Amino acid sequence: MLLLAAAFLVAFVLLLYMVSPLISPKPLALPGAHVVVTGGSSGIGKSIAIECYKQGAFITLVARNEDKLLQAKKEIEKHSINDKQVVLCISVDVSQDYNQVENVIKQAQEKLGPVDMLVNCAGIAMAGKFEEVEVSAFERLMSVNYLGSVYPSRAVIATMKERCVGRIVFVSSQAGQLGLFGYTAYSPSKFALRGLAEALQMEPLETKLISGTSSVCSPEQVAKQIVKDAMQGNFNSSIGSDGYMLSLLTCGMSPVTSITEGLQQVVTMGLFRTIALFYLGSFDSIVRRCMMQGKKSEVVDKTA
Repeated sequence: MLLLAAAFLVAFVLLLYMVSPLISPKPLALPGAHVVVTGGSSGIGKSIAIECYKQGAFITLVARNEDKLLQAKKEIEKHSINDKQVVLCISVDVSQDYNQVENVIKQAQEKLGPVDMLVNCAGIAMAGKFEEVEVSAFERLMSVNYLGSVYPSRAVIATMKERCVGRIVFVSSQAGQLGLFGYTAYSPSKFALRGLAEALQMEPLETKLISGTSSVCSPEQVAKQIVKDAMQGNFNSSIGSDGYMLSLLTCGMSPVTSITEGLQQVVTMGLFRTIALFYLGSFDSIVRRCMMQGKKSEVVDKTA
């Protein structure tokens, strides 16, 4: 029986290696490439732009605040590796008007050429109990975090398909992999990105879902990992040990882009699910304990 199981495992690994060239995308070279980063005036978006610029890319930064864009432009230009590189800044709200976003992308392509990689990094967060969050907040977060990625992606995809060249990156978070207390407005908007990335990946274009970002990592660390995985064509990317576990645990029906990734998912799924059950139990215990403490505080306040 053990010999049969071992033979099956060996045959399975050999099969994976045989189909590996079919599932592994070609690496994307950044020197001379045109990279568009939404939400690129600060945080992870700016760090991604810097990392791409260091590798010789031409950058288009898209964000709402023009002053922050110009400040980011000066900071990014310090990292140029040749005098031909350009940083283009365009001020626009990517979540409001698709036609406006489309025009902005056309302007960028006229000046810097077709977009080789789009990094959807624009987003906002808000925390609060479900019944205390204004309905308008749900609408706003879905608009910025989801439609703010749909519009730019829709604007670049036709040209990418015509050229058979392109990467679309969706920057998610751990809240886009599991529901978290207090993030009933934020989590669904990030969950939506996963569905979009998986569905879009089935079309003839390489899309990437960057998720599992750990809060203990700096924007620079996150940016380096995102750029590296985007260039290699990895669908799922994670930063930090907790992000790594979550990415494997929540892979579900996501595509694999390497033999190693597929084997890791098959081997670790059961173990990580067991660990996750302890995490979930701990989360529930924390929430219940906080609720009890809140009720005790209310009683003390009423009797005082």
